[in-house]
Amino acid sequence: MCGELAHARVALAKAAARADEVIAALPEPAGRSSAQRAAAAAARAEARELRAAFLGVHADAVYDELTGGRTRYLRVAELADGAAAAFPGLVPTPERLATERSRPQAEKEGDEIDQGLFFRAVLRSPAAGAHLLDAMLRPTPRALGLLPEFLRTGTADLGSVRLERTEGAARLTMCRDDCLNAEDDQQIDDMETAVDLALLDPAVEVCLLRGGEMTHPRYRGRRVFSAGVNLKTLHGGGISLVDFLLRRELGYIHKILRGSLTGNAPGGLPAMVEKPWVAAVDTFAIGGGAQILLVFDCVLAASDAYFSLPAAKEGIIPGASNFRLSRAVGPRLARQLILGGRRLRASEPEARFVFDEVHETEALDEAVEAALRLLRGSAVLANRRMLNLAEESRIEFQSYMADFALQQSFRLYSPDVIDKVGRFAASG
Repeated sequence: MCGELAHARVALAKAAARADEVIAALPEPAGRSSAQRAAAAAARAEARELRAAFLGVHADAVYDELTGGRTRYLRVAELADGAAAAFPGLVPTPERLATERSRPQAEKEGDEIDQGLFFRAVLRSPAAGAHLLDAMLRPTPRALGLLPEFLRTGTADLGSVRLERTEGAARLTMCRDDCLNAEDDQQIDDMETAVDLALLDPAVEVCLLRGGEMTHPRYRGRRVFSAGVNLKTLHGGGISLVDFLLRRELGYIHKILRGSLTGNAPGGLPAMVEKPWVAAVDTFAIGGGAQILLVFDCVLAASDAYFSLPAAKEGIIPGASNFRLSRAVGPRLARQLILGGRRLRASEPEARFVFDEVHETEALDEAVEAALRLLRGSAVLANRRMLNLAEESRIEFQSYMADFALQQSFRLYSPDVIDKVGRFAASG
């Protein structure tokens, strides 16, 4: 088996090098003719076919080599970088990705699709995929470094997210008032750090996520939950498959649902630190902001708020919403929201499937405090865990994320998405 892997590794590197030679002889992507674009696409397709075949046979061996036989827990970015170094041609190098990152989305080569192939193969593997999920549930180094100060002061300003502990509740406030809490790579990092700190603090019994007050002219002085992915950043090439799309789903969102993996319990069982979570939606939860509500234990909304998943309009896959939304609202309404772009207002009868409670804006603060008190019950955590196990198994989630990794990587570089985000950026 080792000999087969060594031979396949060499063949893969040679095939990738041939494709690189073809593409290197062409002008930059923005300056290519139709024939040159076709030549580049053919070269990439040939190399990708070999990558897919290689991973179909050797995915477990590759993962075990990178993780020391699954004794090391590598996060998605570390795993991708390690694969680029150990298996030339399998995924793009950090240097190549940096070049891609400097280009607008419309002028990239699409190298992240090869990362999508890689992560699909890893997550399809029962052993490697489960180990990667565990790696992504562990606290981040940034959070561990900030934890002593947070335990001492009960506050942390992470940039796009503020965290405060009061009366046993961790209150996370999204405060990107420049973009209505639209998410980018930095906010994903800040959110995961904040979630880790809230979970790891033994003085925290329950957690709250809410949007802060905005300075945007249209919403000045009002709280806004989230406008979803930052489409201007996507247009400019700043939304990445690994550091944004995969890290988001496998990192902080999954931690809100499952908890943080801190070590091993007696009998070899994983030790998870979990907390109940409340979300309070002011004004709107759009796209990614709507997606995260599906993992919360209690969701409250202002009476004038709305929920929207404009996947068809944006052209990308709305995270794990396609996996979770039907369970929450039923298959027909899920299709109306995702495929038809229906906007669900808190005042509509169907909103009860998304929002547990709807209150007038002036009464929302009091309702939030009541929800936080309710979820401090002694049996809440055990019952929450069992509900989550019944509603969403890790195996099903892992299988969904395997296909998501590849399909989303294709969507990022599809002509319709590039055209739509370009028009959005121009209109803004």
